[in-house]
Amino acid sequence: MALHYNLAKVYAISENDDEFAKQIATLFVTEVPQEMELVKTGIETKKYDQAHAAAHKIKPTLDLLGMDNAYEEVKLIEAWAKRKGKRREIKDTFKDLSVRVDKAVREIMKDFSL
Repeated sequence: MALHYNLAKVYAISENDDEFAKQIATLFVTEVPQEMELVKTGIETKKYDQAHAAAHKIKPTLDLLGMDNAYEEVKLIEAWAKRKGKRREIKDTFKDLSVRVDKAVREIMKDFSL
């Protein structure tokens, strides 16, 4: 049973297609961690455009997987990058987002035997 993600939207748009759900899950575990690294380095090095672009790229995936808290956090990071905020303002938000994504990745890998 998924605790850190929810496939309801995936199944709704795919008419309960298990293969499509697996493709989405595979994309999540392969692409989102890479984008999270770009967000992290963008925050650390104040490369606001990089942080914004990577956050923007993963936002729809978090929404699609029903990761509501992570979705809200990535929107905060996106807004922070757009206004070129101070690092300390966003560090905890990124940390929380990172934990949520890591838990979802581990759970999806287990659930889909990836």
